[in-house]
Formats: sequence, C-alpha cells, structure tokens
Amino acid sequence: MDSQLNMIPVLLLHGFVYGMLIFLVASGLTLVLGMMDIINFAHASIYMIGAFLCYQVTQWTSNFWLALLVAPVVCAFLGILLERGLLRKIHGSGQLNELLVTFGIAMVITEVVSWIYGSSPLPVAAPVQLAGSCQLWSGTKYPLYRLFILVLSGVVLAFMFYLLRKTRLGISIRACVEDGTMANALGTNVSFVLMAVMGIGAWLAGIAGVIVAPYLSVYSGMYNDMIMDCFAVIAVGGLGSLGGALIAALLVGQIQSFGVAFMPSISIAIVYLFMVIVFTAKPTGLFGKKE
Repeated sequence: MDSQLNMIPVLLLHGFVYGMLIFLVASGLTLVLGMMDIINFAHASIYMIGAFLCYQVTQWTSNFWLALLVAPVVCAFLGILLERGLLRKIHGSGQLNELLVTFGIAMVITEVVSWIYGSSPLPVAAPVQLAGSCQLWSGTKYPLYRLFILVLSGVVLAFMFYLLRKTRLGISIRACVEDGTMANALGTNVSFVLMAVMGIGAWLAGIAGVIVAPYLSVYSGMYNDMIMDCFAVIAVGGLGSLGGALIAALLVGQIQSFGVAFMPSISIAIVYLFMVIVFTAKPTGLFGKKE
C-alpha cells in the first residue's frame, strides 16, 4: 500500500507531461475548428512529421537542439500550405467532405512516412544535458528529460496565452473564433488570421513532435495515438475553447497515467467513458457554448 501511495506523485507528474503534449497538438486544432468548423484530421500528422524531422536532423547532426529549432518552423510552413492549398478550398463544401479530405491527406502522409522509414520504432537520444534523473524528494527520482518537457510546455503555454490576450493578433484570433462573420465585417482580415492560426498551431504540433521523440520514440503509428486523444480533448474541453482544451488535456493525461498504472487493459476505454460522462452532463463540453 505504501509503495502505491509513493507512486501517486510520480503518476501525477507523468499525467502532466503527457497532458501538456496533447495540449500542444490540440490547441491549434481546436482554434481552427472554432474558426472554420472544419475537423482537420491532417493536423496530428504534422505532429508526426515533427517527430520524424527530429529523428532525421539528429541522425544528420547529432544535435537535438537544432532539431528543436528547425522542425517546428518546417511544420509551421506545412501548416500554412495545408490551409492555403486545402482547407481554404474545401471550406463550406460540407462537413462530411471536409472530414474525408483531411482524413485522406492524413492517411497519405502516414503511408508515405511508413514507406520511407518503415513501421519499426526509431529511437532518438535525449540531449546529454538532460540525461539521467534528479532527486525530487526522499527516495524518489524523476527523469530530467520529462521535467524538461513539462517546463518547455509551460513556457510555450505562457507564450500562447500572452499572444492571445495581449497582442493585436490574439484579439483578432479570439474575435474570429467567437464570430468570424462579424469580425470580417468590422475589418479583420479573417483569411490572414486563419493562416496565422494554422501556422502557429502547426508550430506547436511540431514542438510536441520533437520533444516527444526521445520520450516515446518515433513510429508511424504515433499519428493514430495522438489524433484520438486530441479529439477527446477538444470534445471534452468545448469546441474553440483554448482554456477548455488545456484543462481537458490535463485531465486526459491524468486518466491515461493512472489508468496505465492501475488498469492497463482498459486505460484507453476510461478516456472515452470520461468523455461520455461529460457529454451526458454537458453536451457542449466543459467550456463549450451553445450555437
């Protein structure tokens, strides 16, 4: 019993680490969904591309920090290209068409990645500065790299909330999420704002892909694992709500962490049971608004 109690703080940390990773990916997805009402299945494939770019850059240069700089920028350009070349063209063609097109793009990317790199997991070494563990409290050590993930995610989160709350671009993004038609009528360049959101969202997904590579390794199935958690987060948090996505991501992270430790055979099902409970109590999600 004492050993299980001692595990609880460590499991809480595990949950926060994974929850922040989910949030980095889901934040861009929920903003685009709030602005365009498009369920962009291809978004999580950018997270996967970020992870494989990290693997490739570290193979070429043995420099994780260079990968952390380069891969998210490449992902941001890919996100902008995706918005300009695909989402803008299919917007308004019907949700089923939009879903099928973005899902098709995601499957093509996944197959191309599998064709190039195979299906076996590819290890990425953590930087030497973050190797080993540190002492948190008596008798308990925690990997430095996981603490780095938590700190970096927190810094990125603070930057995101500053961007959305204190800058002109952030005000425009919030206005477009709230009512894009009215924002456009008042002079906001909605097309530019949407492109910026796609770029920022893809940049965040790229960061998540890079930092997850030494944590979980790189493999072609990582798209499937992340997309399901992302949609659970978006649904629970409420469409278009960044704060809701954060809280939902942290909750899903804790459910995954404790579920794997105590009920591994049904840990995935517990997340969706939680989603059903939330929908039963509040169909719009925790912070969603009625249309």
